[in-house]
Amino acid sequence: MVVGAFPIAKLLYLGVRQMGKPVANRIKAGARRSEFFKNYICLPPAQLYHWIEMRTKMRIMGFRGSTVKPLNEEAAAELGAELLGEAIIFLIGGGCMVLEYSRQAANSRRKEEELNETIISLQTQIGELTLITETLDAQLREVNRLVLSLPAPAPTKK
Repeated sequence: MVVGAFPIAKLLYLGVRQMGKPVANRIKAGARRSEFFKNYICLPPAQLYHWIEMRTKMRIMGFRGSTVKPLNEEAAAELGAELLGEAIIFLIGGGCMVLEYSRQAANSRRKEEELNETIISLQTQIGELTLITETLDAQLREVNRLVLSLPAPAPTKK
């Protein structure tokens, strides 16, 4: 029983993606504890996300010109940590897709190069065979010319 090539690259990508969730959770936990992460990484995107979300909801419901209250710091830190975690998972997934695409493109290029090499080799062989055929044709014409230049045999008497 012949087993096909094991898709080790796909297994690695799957492993990286599965590891992405716990890594994102640890980064989120660190972001909640660290003041720098909380103030400069989590809070601004969370407030922006909240502002866009509330503005969109208000416009859909028909309220125009209403001001949006910012989230309190705890809720914004939580939302920012969630956004950060989702962004990390998204980046890991996107990176896996890019790696898979580049791997497939490299395989495709390699197969195309092999095919081109085979075509060039076959064209070279055809050229060599054409030259050999022309040489043999010239030799055959020379032999025919020599045979025709021989004197005809005299008829024998019985």
